[in-house]
Amino acid sequence: MPHLVAILAYDRLCMFEFGCAVELFALERPELGVDWYRHAICAAEPGPLRGTGGVRIEAPHTLAMLRRADTIVIPGWRDAAERPPEALLKAVRAAHARGARLCTICSGVFVLAHAGLLDGKRATTHWRYAERLAQEFPLIDVDPSALYVDEGQLITSAGSAAGLDMLMHLVRRDHGPRVANAVAQRLVMSPHREGGQAQFVPRPMPSDEASPIAVLQDWLRAHPREAHTVASMARHALMSARTLQRRFKEATGLAPLEWLTRERVAIAKELLETRETLDVEAVADLAGLGSPESMRRHFRLMGLPAPSRYRRQFG
Repeated sequence: MPHLVAILAYDRLCMFEFGCAVELFALERPELGVDWYRHAICAAEPGPLRGTGGVRIEAPHTLAMLRRADTIVIPGWRDAAERPPEALLKAVRAAHARGARLCTICSGVFVLAHAGLLDGKRATTHWRYAERLAQEFPLIDVDPSALYVDEGQLITSAGSAAGLDMLMHLVRRDHGPRVANAVAQRLVMSPHREGGQAQFVPRPMPSDEASPIAVLQDWLRAHPREAHTVASMARHALMSARTLQRRFKEATGLAPLEWLTRERVAIAKELLETRETLDVEAVADLAGLGSPESMRRHFRLMGLPAPSRYRRQFG
């Protein structure tokens, strides 16, 4: 029989993550020439079940279906602070014990965490929940930057769209790159993003766009190639270096030079994505990162692929 994927549904369901799993596994794909997945939508608790936006869901199956499933997909759990129902935890523990593959999207990782299945293992989740997950479950090796983490039988992913990357990773594992590429083409998405790629490179901005810090940031963004220092930034902002560092940290949560480095990396990413005629040396220079070696180092520190590889994936 084709591989059976059970997709969990519960009250206050995260519809995007749920929809990604349904889109990938519930559609028939005869053009692929393989035994595509069977699917089952399973209610994790008695109804009625409501999704985000007030949608009502009628799931045709119960948790009993998890006894037969080869893969179980757990979309974002409704509240990271709420312990999942004991019946759900018991069902996923039993499924894990008999060898089923368990996959989570976003806050769905808390279901596996409460079930005790991630102790001693590496896992990820949406960056908003990473600190909470690490604090509440110190035995889990939380990677807050990865798009998804494949531990074999347990696969966890970050927020929303990263879940789709993780699900495509499963298709690639099960059916190979040819089939995965064909599915990605139908979904109009990149055929492959590696799990170790960073979730995002934050670019904190002050809330007051007219503040001296916001004005300084605009100027720095327009002149990334200049050799900026804290002293030169302070002179441009007409304040002391000490005051600049204090106010910059208050406005963005970052030190001035740390913010500048992230901004330069963001500029380099944009150039790699949109200016295919520029070589890596020119990109590094225009972004203010100096040399290709320096740019590669900063990309690596921020969890990004090497610049040339980044361009192949996203250019």
